[in-house]
Amino acid sequence: MTRHLSPALLDLIANRFKILAEPARLELLNALKGGELTVTELVDRTGMGQANVSKHLQLLLANGFVHRRKDGLFAYYALADKDVLKLCDIMCARLETETHARRRIVSVR
Repeated sequence: MTRHLSPALLDLIANRFKILAEPARLELLNALKGGELTVTELVDRTGMGQANVSKHLQLLLANGFVHRRKDGLFAYYALADKDVLKLCDIMCARLETETHARRRIVSVR
């Protein structure tokens, strides 16, 4: 990290990671990577209940991870920006590296 991380900034960062620590929210973000969807479409894609999807979307919206566009009776949700998916890619690469290292240790026997 190249910038100074003050205690206040560390709190903000930690709170963002807390929001992303919920698998259901990550699943919603993953579903939105292809473009905007309604709550009904997200329910169909994730298998989560409508109330659960709505609750998680509200938190993601309030914290700037998604945005909402209303069109008549429908609300469409989309990723606010795709940088959050980069975080997932970084973690997936890290998990893959760790998995390969563990396999090498186990196969040495």
